[in-house]
Amino acid sequence: MFSDPQKNIDQLNLLLGQVVVDFGSGSGHYTLAAALKVGESGRVYAVDIQKDLLARIKNEARRRNLSNVEIIWGDIEQIGGTRLKDASADWVFMSNVLFQISNKEACAGEAARILKSGGRALIIDWTDSFEGLGPEQSAVFTRDSAVSLFSNKGFSVEKDISAGEHHFGIMMLKK
Repeated sequence: MFSDPQKNIDQLNLLLGQVVVDFGSGSGHYTLAAALKVGESGRVYAVDIQKDLLARIKNEARRRNLSNVEIIWGDIEQIGGTRLKDASADWVFMSNVLFQISNKEACAGEAARILKSGGRALIIDWTDSFEGLGPEQSAVFTRDSAVSLFSNKGFSVEKDISAGEHHFGIMMLKK
């Protein structure tokens, strides 16, 4: 089974009024699910480099009357690439992102920059390559590699979540 954004978000303690940033938001499944959890007083930023995907998220949010969703055409592989203020977010989500990007260091650094002290990063990615399902073997970014990357940016593992049969899920706390 694939990773289910709603089930994954239900394992978190998202609160009304929180600010969530969805790195590499893609089709927006995490963005839209988070928008419902943080409510009208919260804010969810969908950040992606693909304008067409952002337009779809904007249209779907409008269709669902979710006024707390904002889209940002940005580059998560650059410090400052989200154009968000330092220490402005409670959560950063990265689902199936790390295996795709080349500058993982900058991505983790950008997450650290925009998260408040005590903020959390939810990292979900493929556990392996599954004969055409998921990334090529050479692109798999393991759980241990993700923990190491984020630990070097001032994060610690808070807990693992069940993210589906072919995915790992980690909630990392920014110190």
